[in-house]
Amino acid sequence: MTIWNLGSINADFVYAVPHIPAPGETLAATGRQVFLGGKGANTSVAAARAGAHVQHIGAVGHDGAWAIERLLEYGVDTQFIIMLDIETAQAMIAVDPNGENAIILHPGANAEIPQAVMQEALSVAQTGDWFVTQNETNLQRTGAMLAKKMGLKVGYLAAPFDSDRVQAVLEYLDFLILNQVEAAQLKAATGADPSALGVTDVIVTLGADGADWYHNGAKHHFEAIPVTPVDTTGAGDTFAGYVLAGLDRGLPMAQAISLAMKAAAVMVTRHGTADAIPDLSEVQAYQS
Repeated sequence: MTIWNLGSINADFVYAVPHIPAPGETLAATGRQVFLGGKGANTSVAAARAGAHVQHIGAVGHDGAWAIERLLEYGVDTQFIIMLDIETAQAMIAVDPNGENAIILHPGANAEIPQAVMQEALSVAQTGDWFVTQNETNLQRTGAMLAKKMGLKVGYLAAPFDSDRVQAVLEYLDFLILNQVEAAQLKAATGADPSALGVTDVIVTLGADGADWYHNGAKHHFEAIPVTPVDTTGAGDTFAGYVLAGLDRGLPMAQAISLAMKAAAVMVTRHGTADAIPDLSEVQAYQS
């Protein structure tokens, strides 16, 4: 089967800083690196490195040809990534010595993906394929609605969080991933716990406390794998990509989550975003 990912593609500028800057503070970085990133690209790379066939639907500017080439290198099908006369999206990421981060996004081409490109991509999708998206592109509701009508399974990574965006796609979802803060924000907006959203499978990630999976309302808890993080950027996307790849390959949800927990644990011990995501053999060999 195939995972069709309507997803963002960013140039990630990662700055090592002594601490996350406070409002009004000017802070000198101690290092700077540039990576392929974006929640969409990260998720596509993670799913591909976990063994899934991934078709990425997205856009870059003419300055983003390198990003398309990098995605290809990691096994992502880039047939439906279009190049526009708009600059490639950018993320400015500050990372402190404890691995915590603060991120500023410039949406660029991610917000201008042509609907015709998405429709062309999904015209060759098959019933039972996955369609997944995140809140860093346009066409989220349109894509989810079209995919559902076509018999695809629909997943949503609710970040960066916007309760209106989540509620706009909720009726089409088979699968939803939130972090603990996002789950609380969604409950404040809807009055519903993750168990009562009407989505078959909801995962709430809890950072160092693991993750909760709600299946038809029933809660199952998974403990985190203890590691010393150096950079938490992209860990959630790695987790999501591995879960989706596992489900696409026919793994039971519990097994897919356990594998994804290991992948995220490996990821936070590395610096970088899409370029640092481990492949399946590394995850399977990892010993905590």
